[in-house]
Amino acid sequence: MSLSVPVARPAAPSLRVQRLGRVFDATALILLAIVAALAVLTFRDYGLGWDDYTHAQYGDLLLALYTSGFTDTRALSFVNLYMYGGGFDLLAAAVAKLLPFDLFETRRLMGAAVGLLGMFVTWRMGRQLAGPLAGLAALILLATCPLYYGHMFINSKDAPFAVAMAILLLALVRAFQQYPQPSAATGLVFGLGLGLTIGSRVIGGLSGLYALVALALLFGAEARSLGIRIAAAGAGSFIFALIPGLIIAYAVLALVWPWAVLDPINPLRAVEYFSHFFEKPWKEMFAGAVVSVPDMPRSYVPTLFALKLPEIMLALGIAGIAGAFVTAARRDYPVNQRAALLLIALAAVVPVLITVLTRPAMYNGIRHFIFVLPPLAVLGGLAAAWLIERLAAQSRPILAGLTLLLFIGLASPTWEMVRLHPYQYTHFNRLAGGIRAAEDRYMLDYWGLAFKQAAQQLRQHLTQALEVPSQQKWRVIVCGPERPAQEQLGPEFQTSWHNREADFVMMTGEFYCAPLNAPVLVEIQREGVVFARVYDVRGRPVSDLLTVAPP
Repeated sequence: MSLSVPVARPAAPSLRVQRLGRVFDATALILLAIVAALAVLTFRDYGLGWDDYTHAQYGDLLLALYTSGFTDTRALSFVNLYMYGGGFDLLAAAVAKLLPFDLFETRRLMGAAVGLLGMFVTWRMGRQLAGPLAGLAALILLATCPLYYGHMFINSKDAPFAVAMAILLLALVRAFQQYPQPSAATGLVFGLGLGLTIGSRVIGGLSGLYALVALALLFGAEARSLGIRIAAAGAGSFIFALIPGLIIAYAVLALVWPWAVLDPINPLRAVEYFSHFFEKPWKEMFAGAVVSVPDMPRSYVPTLFALKLPEIMLALGIAGIAGAFVTAARRDYPVNQRAALLLIALAAVVPVLITVLTRPAMYNGIRHFIFVLPPLAVLGGLAAAWLIERLAAQSRPILAGLTLLLFIGLASPTWEMVRLHPYQYTHFNRLAGGIRAAEDRYMLDYWGLAFKQAAQQLRQHLTQALEVPSQQKWRVIVCGPERPAQEQLGPEFQTSWHNREADFVMMTGEFYCAPLNAPVLVEIQREGVVFARVYDVRGRPVSDLLTVAPP
């Protein structure tokens, strides 16, 4: 069945092009192996955040649901997490039974594995769209993005959702390229990706919008060329071929989000629930002002994308978005490819656009938008490949200059990730002046991850000084995530939010924790910025630790 634009079968690539393609693919695999090795060596370095303990409990309850033969149903009403899919929490809880690590170490390792899968899928997506060079460039952009790399270890909700969305987008790219009859393998990946996406966060339903717009482009092209009847037949054949994938998606959804299938309208209940801010509002720092999270300005997400992404990824991503929309409008370009490019461009733009228009409650930086990074990296990879290929055919000196520029652009965030380790997710780019300039204007370690290193150094200090507590346990007041602090300090310590008779105070470096006039035993810093402190307050009165009233 022909489309409105004649789709010529591409000529077989030359031997030189084939060899270069193999080199690019081999380089991509080597890079993935390097990232995997780094993850294995460093996953224990990442501390616990505000949500870790609760999500670990949710994973155990989901595992109990299945191992009890569905008699233990506590997971179906646990806090509000039953309104989220728990695929990652379930995976980590199950794998923790097999690996010789504790539960939280296993969660970090599984996070790294899922993040690595996201890099692999992003590589394949770029390669699928524009060849080995574009795929390699997309992989490099994502692997050197501190926001993605840091969150893949620590974020049990948003990072797995980003990977699930990437799997779905890869499947849809393949499906549109195979239109009107996607293969069975594509349908399988589509079902897996769709089930994991909606089973991770119900907002994954946005993917249907991207697919419908891309399908409308294909339908319109056929309708103009062959008539509405033939176009409708093609669209119907396409949708029919994906029905087995929808069945697979529902099965996957039931596995990772069992509450969603107890009642067909439960996902709609989740949409309604999350459409309103469901917690008591607190305040965060944005652009130098302390703002209540439901009152964040429309500029919140675009501003943080501009200040937190590596400059090279930002520039190439914007160029790739523009190029994708321009190409999608060109009738002299294969319409299958136009639809696939439009799909990816929408995936990178629409979530941010909706947020600007609707202005929901916004907090914790842009962790909720990590799922935008894989399609943005793909589009940036396409832009980089286009530039390199055009300049390679015209001017070697200019190509050499561009290559050097790209190398510097990629080396900069890579070096920053090394310097910030294990707090890569706090990175701010040079447009923001780095984390030193951003410290007083934006949130950095908003999850309190530095408590792990602070706890280690406190224990080391007390051991070396041969000190013992005056009571049964050391008493620690915490300004920050209290339960993770207790977990990381260990059984010799007793933590509290409010006890004014304590031995030590452990606090994050964020604006809401007030510095104390007391000796500092431990200070965790990166690039001159304090991420956490431990004060010795033995024999001293402890004043209010907060600079703002608690919610």
